[in-house]
Amino acid sequence: MLLRPLLHGQGVTSCRLVRAYGVLTSQRRILQAQCCEQMSLAKVDEARYGEQLSAKADKLREKFADFSLPELEVFDSQTEHYRMRTEFRVWHEGPDLYYIMFQKPAGDSSKAHERVRVDQFPVGSKLINELMGKLMEEVKEHPAVLKEKLYQVNFHTTVSGQAMVTMIYHRKLGAEWIAAAQKLRKVLGACPSSSQPSVHIVGRSRKQKVELEAAHVIETFTVDGRQLTYKQVEGAFSQPNGGMCEKMLAWAKRMTRGSSEHDLLELYCGNGNFTIALAPNFRKVVATELSKASVAAAEFNLEANDVTNVSVARLSAEDFTAAWRGKKDSRRAEGLNLKEHDLRTILVDPPRAGCDEQTNELLRDFENIVYISCNPDTLHANLQRMKETHKIRGFALFDQFPYTEHIECGVYLQQRQ
Repeated sequence: MLLRPLLHGQGVTSCRLVRAYGVLTSQRRILQAQCCEQMSLAKVDEARYGEQLSAKADKLREKFADFSLPELEVFDSQTEHYRMRTEFRVWHEGPDLYYIMFQKPAGDSSKAHERVRVDQFPVGSKLINELMGKLMEEVKEHPAVLKEKLYQVNFHTTVSGQAMVTMIYHRKLGAEWIAAAQKLRKVLGACPSSSQPSVHIVGRSRKQKVELEAAHVIETFTVDGRQLTYKQVEGAFSQPNGGMCEKMLAWAKRMTRGSSEHDLLELYCGNGNFTIALAPNFRKVVATELSKASVAAAEFNLEANDVTNVSVARLSAEDFTAAWRGKKDSRRAEGLNLKEHDLRTILVDPPRAGCDEQTNELLRDFENIVYISCNPDTLHANLQRMKETHKIRGFALFDQFPYTEHIECGVYLQQRQ
């Protein structure tokens, strides 16, 4: 291990250890990253993947043993190259620079995160790995233009082979940078796994954003024999494991079959990921989302997929609940004509904190609930509130992040008669 000086502005006063990732890959270890600020180091042993997944399933069954459960469906992941997007901080050391991530120290949570050098990223898509090396080569060849004060690089790829790279700087980007980045787009587009002749590049600095061609990619999933296309916007959420996302969509669609006589409500629909896949199962769909950019992406995706039975409103869950119960007037809710809908099914995909108090109360109003959760603890707590009114009819584990303790699951509930 080598001692490296700390990057300025990180709120830590001592030097930090930086591990060389080349050593780690020889030991078949990988970096699992939710973002560039947090990660864990996980040992990859593909021969034991099935065993590790079974352990997750057992843990989930034990967690929900106090419920009457149907058979747990377990959906496995690719064991490598499953992650479609990731973020790396860039570490400068004299003329050299390289990608780093942050590892939580084992045992003592009070210690500052350790920085780990990343030269390869086996959990990332093949295209991410190709882009990582090629971009770093080009940056080093153009130190005055592309390298100077480069702080972070974000890679966003798709199952269909498109790519977008965001380069974040601590300096203003001018015409010289734009010219160099335009050339870089074509160099990166020549990567073997790229389906496009050039990639989209977004340059960012304080109060500045430069979009070279576009600030999004178009993803393509196949669900139940139907090809779906999605605009995924730079900086907005999208499911990181593309193959697992397809399985989640297919599961949710199967759970909600036979619903064509009534309507669906989806809270926080994002770019319409579930909305578009499930819309054919319902008469009408009402989808709410607070982010203006996500609403625009959802509307684009609805049109791109010829989905005509969905209304999207820029509303918070709290405002929708108040409008639904007649406690608050909302101009945006008025445009939905809620009285004309027969909303019997609701889909929620909350953050790790789970559903808030108002949303939990709202769920009890619906005959059918599709609940996608990234935190079994908060899911369990939320479902306890519905134990007397609803019964679990479908239960699934989606292994979004192999070799970690992370568990994503889906639950389908129906009102008790």
